[in-house]
Amino acid sequence: MYKISKQFSFSASHILDMLGADHPCARMHGHNYLITVYLQSEQLDCYGFVKDYNDLKPIKRFIDETLDHRHLNDVIPNHPTSENIARFIFERFKAEIPELCAVEVSETPKTSCIYAP
Repeated sequence: MYKISKQFSFSASHILDMLGADHPCARMHGHNYLITVYLQSEQLDCYGFVKDYNDLKPIKRFIDETLDHRHLNDVIPNHPTSENIARFIFERFKAEIPELCAVEVSETPKTSCIYAP
């Protein structure tokens, strides 16, 4: 199995208002998110790639146009947690990029979650 990854970044705000009022994430705050998409394939294409990284430009465009400098509560269905953001991105691109196997979202250098159905 061959696996590749590519990282993207964006900045956005959110409110996790389902948390108690004393929780800091219940207030509006922002993150500089790092998104890593993972692709895998048992075979390489005729160029020797799992997928040409150039073919991942639609993900960058989507992140730039839909998520960057946005209030994620207005974009992500349900609560805009890292977990839900990862699933949102995965579900948006799985049909278009069948090699996609996981999406990782990091809000801070020390935290991340991976959605890999």
